[in-house]
Amino acid sequence: MVYRLFENNTILNQFIAEIRDANIQKDRLRFRRNMERIGEVIAYEISKKLDYQMTSVETPLGIAECYLPKDRIVLTTILRAGLPLHNGLLSYLDQADNGFISAYRKHHKDGTFDISMQYVTCPDLNDAVVVISDPMLATGASMKKAIDAILEFGTPKHIHVVVAIASSTGLSYLSRHFPNASIWIAAEDEELTAKSYIVPGLGDAGDLAYGSKLQD
Repeated sequence: MVYRLFENNTILNQFIAEIRDANIQKDRLRFRRNMERIGEVIAYEISKKLDYQMTSVETPLGIAECYLPKDRIVLTTILRAGLPLHNGLLSYLDQADNGFISAYRKHHKDGTFDISMQYVTCPDLNDAVVVISDPMLATGASMKKAIDAILEFGTPKHIHVVVAIASSTGLSYLSRHFPNASIWIAAEDEELTAKSYIVPGLGDAGDLAYGSKLQD
């Protein structure tokens, strides 16, 4: 199931517009904060899909009956670009356990690339609700490899994939490989270049959040 949050006009539109805007992108702090706010909005939407149980809470004047999430949630993200989006999710799903995946495109001189996985740390995923985030979904290959890697840590109750901007190609690819997952996107772009960059996209989310890096 793909949840296209952009289909209904909300304040989310502003956050997406600002992370795309080449002038506003120059402010790294604002870029990171907008990614966090996108994560917060999507975390709220995901919370509607969780299972809840009634819990008694003692107030200064009595007992209040509250419905609280009963699912064990594990938030995972792909380093380094996914950290601001992850932090936004964590600020709302603040009781979650966390996992981290080091995956990146290793480019070759002929223009092709491989997905290199170097590090994965993750808690037990058996019967957990897993939320895995990355700001961009281009071909979908990195996300598939990341999900395959964390599935070695157990069998989740459900998987939610969270993306700020996705290509139509990547969405189709991921939906085929994980038909039971819920995919949450804030924007969708049709075009993917020969080098697998999303157009209009926003550029390199990791560089915009944390500064440029030396290429391997």
